[in-house]
Amino acid sequence: MNNDTANAHPPGSAPAIELRGASKTFRTPSGALHTAVRDLDLTVGQGEFVAVVGPTGCGKSTTLTLVSGLEEPTEGEVLVGGEPVEGIRPEVGFVFQQDALFPWRTVLSNVMAGPRFRGEPKARARERARDWLARVGLAAFEDRYPHQLSGGQRKRVALAQTFVGDPAILLMDEPFSALDVQTRALMSDELLELWGGSRSEGGKASVVFVTHDLEEAIALADRVVVMTAGPATVKQIFPIGLPRPRKVESVRLEPEFVEIYREIWSCLGEEVRITRERGASHVA
Repeated sequence: MNNDTANAHPPGSAPAIELRGASKTFRTPSGALHTAVRDLDLTVGQGEFVAVVGPTGCGKSTTLTLVSGLEEPTEGEVLVGGEPVEGIRPEVGFVFQQDALFPWRTVLSNVMAGPRFRGEPKARARERARDWLARVGLAAFEDRYPHQLSGGQRKRVALAQTFVGDPAILLMDEPFSALDVQTRALMSDELLELWGGSRSEGGKASVVFVTHDLEEAIALADRVVVMTAGPATVKQIFPIGLPRPRKVESVRLEPEFVEIYREIWSCLGEEVRITRERGASHVA
């Protein structure tokens, strides 16, 4: 398996996402320069689910911020739908690791907030919010506040809050990492179901899912992108041939899943070791 599939997308259509030689350098509080990603080339096709794995601190999250328009590349290009990214775009949804819910708003009001901000009439926004709350199993909790919900329930609200905007592109930064193992598996299945029926028009959303959990990446994705130790660039891309639809817990028991895991870990493990050795030498 190699990078030959990195540029695959339907003939005649622009890829959902393209990063061309993208680099991002930050100035640290001490005044030093830190390069988070370097010469990053990556293409995500329309309706494709791509998981990104790599060592801690290698620049995975920075990649998402470049696609979202929250950050601009220092060098190179970032394109969405064939157009250069210039600021935050309405067709891009972002699910963060930490909840981004308004604590003073009810569940229903939180999910309505996006459509209302985009100018939808209140009645229509309420109708769509209730539809998505029903899809994530929280119809009976619309009058609750975030602090009255469990971690899994808050994550469901966050998914409804994102999907109600009908995003063409969905960026997810370790969204389930704070959940217990059982809830995490249930949320992964929930995500696959929502993604499969997410868009009212234009086909499924294109997903870039950052995770530290290789099993999670394989269970969810069409392709798994392995990033190098920082500054990050693409080391290798692995297509995942497991059939869909998938149930996360059952697919992990398949012999093919175990073989894919071994192959990707042999690639990823090298970068994890490099990161650990750098940290050990810095401490010394």
